[in-house]
Amino acid sequence: MNNTLTYIQNGDYLIPNLQLTEQPETPLGKYGRMRKTYLKEHRPILYNRLLMSEKLYPHLLEIDRTANSRLEQLMPKLAQAAGVTEELKARDMMQWVGLMNSCKAQAEEILLAELINS
Repeated sequence: MNNTLTYIQNGDYLIPNLQLTEQPETPLGKYGRMRKTYLKEHRPILYNRLLMSEKLYPHLLEIDRTANSRLEQLMPKLAQAAGVTEELKARDMMQWVGLMNSCKAQAEEILLAELINS
């Protein structure tokens, strides 16, 4: 492994010329950003290791994709368990919205425990 570093002189100091390779321009979603915040605040060593090895962004994208697909799987199951139906939607829209919001909150709590804060 050949690690030749170049340095830039800044006054009396030599500063390593470190540059990251180009990362894809895919924006991070909600869950990717939440994972990044969690790593920065609660797991700074892991965050820095992923950042310096250029594995942070792919890790965050994977967490975001996984969380979104898991949310799509959980929502119908939770809605069915709560008794949310199209008939309820037609009969009492406010109750339907309340139940759906409750299901989404439950699903996000599961995602936080399983993916984001682990």
